[in-house]
Amino acid sequence: MAHKIMIVDDAAFMRMMIKDILTKNGYEVVAEAADGAQAVEKYKELQPDLVTMDITMPEMDGIAALKEIKKLNSNAKVIMCSAMGQQAMVIDAIQAGAKDFIVKPFQADRVLEAIGKTLS
Repeated sequence: MAHKIMIVDDAAFMRMMIKDILTKNGYEVVAEAADGAQAVEKYKELQPDLVTMDITMPEMDGIAALKEIKKLNSNAKVIMCSAMGQQAMVIDAIQAGAKDFIVKPFQADRVLEAIGKTLS
């Protein structure tokens, strides 16, 4: 059975890029969200196997959303995505429970490697 994935990014074309990589490789994208608040609501509803989460977003940023999702499910698998490969943000994300970190612009093989590792 295909793993269910939710993509969270405020940029529609970034969501489209990740969705394209995932669907071509047999994953099922069950939801997309444009900000952290939407992501938390959709996570409650759908309980996806994995979430890709942008860090910098309006309403609620990715790290705040990650913490909320972790409260709902301590075993939630979340991979953070950001154009800013800043050490502090990476460390915050990992400390908050992120399983991995992908830097934009996305390299398809890196996205697939991170997801494959996290789901195995």
